[in-house]
Amino acid sequence: MTKLKLTAAIESAIENGEKAFIPYIMAGDGGLELLQEQILFLQEAGATAIEVGIPFSDPVADGPTIQRAGERALMHGTNLRAIVKELDSFHEKVQIPLILMTYFNPILSYGLESFSNDCQRIGIAGLIVPDVPVEESEQLKVALQDTDIALVPLVSLTSPPERIAKITSLGEGFIYAVTVNGITGVRNGFDVQLEQHFKRLKELSSIPVLAGFGISTPDQVKSMGAITDGVIVGSAIVEALHLNNKEKVLELIQASKKQVFIS
Repeated sequence: MTKLKLTAAIESAIENGEKAFIPYIMAGDGGLELLQEQILFLQEAGATAIEVGIPFSDPVADGPTIQRAGERALMHGTNLRAIVKELDSFHEKVQIPLILMTYFNPILSYGLESFSNDCQRIGIAGLIVPDVPVEESEQLKVALQDTDIALVPLVSLTSPPERIAKITSLGEGFIYAVTVNGITGVRNGFDVQLEQHFKRLKELSSIPVLAGFGISTPDQVKSMGAITDGVIVGSAIVEALHLNNKEKVLELIQASKKQVFIS
């Protein structure tokens, strides 16, 4: 595995006439014993990669659905170390990239070097840390420099052009393009200027650009996929898994597949 594993998986989907689909799940929601079942289900269903959320007591990017899932996970005693241990127990069964989404404090508590080494050992392909801006990411980059783990950056709608250029030039894995000004959660619609924004990101970036935040229906997966390289879907997946509505998950993933996007 190389540091390009995450990028390669996304580009493979695109080359196949599809768009990347990355579901977000909250590790420990319902108990860590469900994590293997959820990941293997999403893998079998056709996910390109999976973003595994780490529950945290003070999230800054999470909307109500993901906050509630995090609270349920914390009530089960879930923490970063326990999640890494659980992933280690079945990582050989996972054939698609896993991305950990966490805040910086749990990583510091774990220990940067230990965290980096353990993630490398169990095959984690990417890391998203929304409370660490690119200007403050040096510590993380140093810890990850001898690994195959991509530090995936987020780009907001309000970032000025010079900052977008900086973020895209340093990005790894893919560019996480935030579609709304605000937290995660279901949205009825999006800014009409998004297409222009994504076009600019794709022109600047040498790696794929994926849209995330607020995407919750098959139609939104199709419309966002039409102007990006793929989508990240969080709240809708978290809620569907909580309600054991696997049919909804399958419908969302299928919306990114070949019959929708003709190359």
